[in-house]
Amino acid sequence: MAFFSKLKDRLFKSSNKLEEGLDAIVEEGVADAASQQTAPEKMPEVPPSAPPTEVPAEQPVEAPKALPVEMPSEASPEIPAEPPAEIGPEAPEQPTRTAEPMAKPVMKPLAAPTPDPVPAAPGILGRLMGRGKADEPRRALDDDMLEQLEDLLVGADMGVDTALRVTANMAEGRLGKRLSTREIKELLAAEVARIMEPVARPMPIYAKRPQVVLVVGVNGSGKTTTIGKLASQFKAAGKKVVIAAGDTFRAAAVEQLQVWGDRAGVPVLTAPEGSDPASLAFDAMTRAQEEGADLLMIDTAGRLQNRADLMEELAKIVRVIQKKDPSAPHNTLLVLDATTGQNALNQVDTFQKLADVSGLVMTKLDGTAKGGVLVALADRFGLPIHAIGVGEQIDDLAPFDPEDFAAALTGLEKS
Repeated sequence: MAFFSKLKDRLFKSSNKLEEGLDAIVEEGVADAASQQTAPEKMPEVPPSAPPTEVPAEQPVEAPKALPVEMPSEASPEIPAEPPAEIGPEAPEQPTRTAEPMAKPVMKPLAAPTPDPVPAAPGILGRLMGRGKADEPRRALDDDMLEQLEDLLVGADMGVDTALRVTANMAEGRLGKRLSTREIKELLAAEVARIMEPVARPMPIYAKRPQVVLVVGVNGSGKTTTIGKLASQFKAAGKKVVIAAGDTFRAAAVEQLQVWGDRAGVPVLTAPEGSDPASLAFDAMTRAQEEGADLLMIDTAGRLQNRADLMEELAKIVRVIQKKDPSAPHNTLLVLDATTGQNALNQVDTFQKLADVSGLVMTKLDGTAKGGVLVALADRFGLPIHAIGVGEQIDDLAPFDPEDFAAALTGLEKS
């Protein structure tokens, strides 16, 4: 729960954007419904004026019971009260008979208006007491609402195809149902978790020694930091780890890895700046075998997926280490920067062809309002997502949990 709390706080940009959008969608629907109801509400005011005309219509029906006098058709109920006193003994029973029906018509019009305030009372009390969800704005799930949800999810970088699939599944069996913002968030979180569940898998550990883990990605994606964090965590788990600083073109990358290696107590193998990274990878495999290391993590220089020369260099590293072990690399982790948005899809497509990517690590989720790109990646490629990062500290990289991520992305509180 500690990492979930941090994840939720760091994903505030994404969750806040989605939450504000959902609130706006529901409130817009409530406002439209209210504007449409203003006209019908005025119409029922006309019938209340009609009942007075219907009441005399009932009175003439009762008047024939007092046949001796036909004046009740013109007079009010006061006149039938006086004639019985003058007539005397002729109709002593008629006043009692007329009194009974006279009391009934008077009570009927009074009973008719009472049902109107009665249904409104529970809603008012519910809002005053704040009980349940009666006071939550709700909107009927219709085509207009689904279209707005799709636009919102596309804006959160889920991509058009994924957004359409998510909203279609949310609407299944619920069209016409009135939903609150929280209920929509629950449906959205459940659908996101359903998509992410099959890809939420930790990096597999094999009996092969050394297990070679090749880490690739574009410039600035967070490869070096991710390697340091993973090495520290594996070392804490009792694994013997060796790191090869294969980014020989950037001196800062080597220094950064050495800092992480010293912190975790893991040796870092380096080579002179500008030297061949494939040669370093070969030497690192030799040393890892000699020392009986469990894991060899090879850093690579950041490269753009549209640079054919750099991508060929990565392919050369793979060919060289396979001379030492045909089954290597056993894991090829692609580190993705969440702030790149939909461009991450292109990166996965390219790196998967050249380096046979086996799993993903998503970093910098705390720096974007478009965390939905991870959902799009899972939906399109189905590659395992091993870990996600939301900061620079050692505990800011953790195994990927689909339910935690879905709740944090949508701003939903976990029970």
